[in-house]
Amino acid sequence: MLQLADEVFAVKNDPAQLDINQEVLERLMRIHPATVQEYNYGNGPVAWVLLIPTTLEIMQQFLDDTISEKELFEQTPLATKYEALYLCSALVLQEYRRKGIAKQLTLQAIESIGKDHPLKALFVWTFSKEGDLGAEALAHSTALTVHKRSK
Repeated sequence: MLQLADEVFAVKNDPAQLDINQEVLERLMRIHPATVQEYNYGNGPVAWVLLIPTTLEIMQQFLDDTISEKELFEQTPLATKYEALYLCSALVLQEYRRKGIAKQLTLQAIESIGKDHPLKALFVWTFSKEGDLGAEALAHSTALTVHKRSK
């Protein structure tokens, strides 16, 4: 999964992107326990989804390209009510794609986070055609508007 993440997002070559490590995962869990989801098919994870709840103001700054993904994460306050949800990443191993796993994980996370926070919008920064299609599918499956950051 880590190799796939590096291939898709090239985080190591872009300091503006959020580089997932143990410290980041621990902070995400403090933001909300549903921010990191994985699907394990018995021999380890075959899919994982990472979401970042934040404020509408921070969402807009990110969409306007005035802050980076890393800054979005760092500026998101703890212990507040979140109205926006950043669909940060979804990865599925090749042989498990097109089965709805990432969509199911994301919808479960949205439902869980939505029970605790008044979510009004989803937002994405897609890196692939599959990411665009996934965002569109989520828009049709939720009552939330999906906003896209331009490349």
